[in-house]
Amino acid sequence: MRNRTWAFLAGGLLVALLLAGVVSNYASSHPDGLDSSLLKGCTVDADDTIVGGSCPAQQAKDHELGDSPLADYGVRGVDNAFVSTGLSGVLGVLVTFAIGAGGFWLLRRRGGTPTGDAAPTSAEGDAPAARAEVTN
Repeated sequence: MRNRTWAFLAGGLLVALLLAGVVSNYASSHPDGLDSSLLKGCTVDADDTIVGGSCPAQQAKDHELGDSPLADYGVRGVDNAFVSTGLSGVLGVLVTFAIGAGGFWLLRRRGGTPTGDAAPTSAEGDAPAARAEVTN
């Protein structure tokens, strides 16, 4: 790979790590979307606990992997919330990058690429071989 490609990949990885490790801590803790739409019809208190009404969120159950090491956008065992969130983001970026790089490595071209000298030629030997034309 050329140096420019490596510099582009390294720059992209650095930006992703910076966003995941630092900027993710400043994301809203009350995002719109699925969570808020599931709470429509219910009354919630300041801690987002349902105190009344009827909504789909009342049937919510704990996830089977809720006690995994990276559950709830943090790293279990790290007490500082800022560090825990940033570390989980960095780990997520690194795992995603490793899986993507491994996939590209497995699908890479093997062997040399044909050069202009190795192009197939027609019977005359001068011009490159043309595709056969279909006539009606």
